Amino acid sequence: MLIRLENVTKIYKVGVEKIHALDGIDLEVGENEYVAVMGPSGSGKSTLMNLLGCLDRATSGTYKLAGKDTTRMGAGAMARVRNQQIGFVFQSFELLPRVNALKNVELPLIYSRNGGWWYRRQQSRSVLGHVGLTDRAKHRPNQLSGGEKQRVAIARALVCKPSILLADEPTGNLESKTSDGILALFDQLYREGQTIILVTHEESVARHTKRIIRMRDGKIQSDEPTRKGGESC
Repeated sequence: MLIRLENVTKIYKVGVEKIHALDGIDLEVGENEYVAVMGPSGSGKSTLMNLLGCLDRATSGTYKLAGKDTTRMGAGAMARVRNQQIGFVFQSFELLPRVNALKNVELPLIYSRNGGWWYRRQQSRSVLGHVGLTDRAKHRPNQLSGGEKQRVAIARALVCKPSILLADEPTGNLESKTSDGILALFDQLYREGQTIILVTHEESVARHTKRIIRMRDGKIQSDEPTRKGGESC
């Protein structure tokens, strides 16, 4: 099993008050699953994604990623997991404005010291080509459309060949036609074997996945296959 959460809780203290952002979560996600996480504001979905992405730690319970207990890892080991095993795609793209698309994609390889400059350049060009942006490699973010920026962000997330792609509202800043293109790209990546977990508040986006987890008050309210089994894929 790629992901296994057992009785995971996350408690935040606000003054004297304790807020249970996650309350006894049990969850399993296997390789090459395509999962949507949905829920109203304050339901715990963002906290869950932060835990899955090793950006935060559980207050109690265990999170095993590919059989390794992340709750026992030090900060350095957690950073390596984030760099090498998890690709992040954000609603706001999070691109560096002063460098071009190719160099934005290269960044995770530079941080991981993975290969020499020639490998990094070739790998980044390859991934940019995979998302359909070969001809935009030398363009800076302010020279790209919203959809192109998100494709660069997806390429950057994929460049280290992660086990999991985590996407937080990946179409939230895009118009509907552009969103369709990004979702088609996610569908393609899933068919190629990529494990994808995305947070969304849009049912039309969630229907692209094969499984929808609905959260409320820090708990998993339901966990079911999509009604049509992800026919849009």
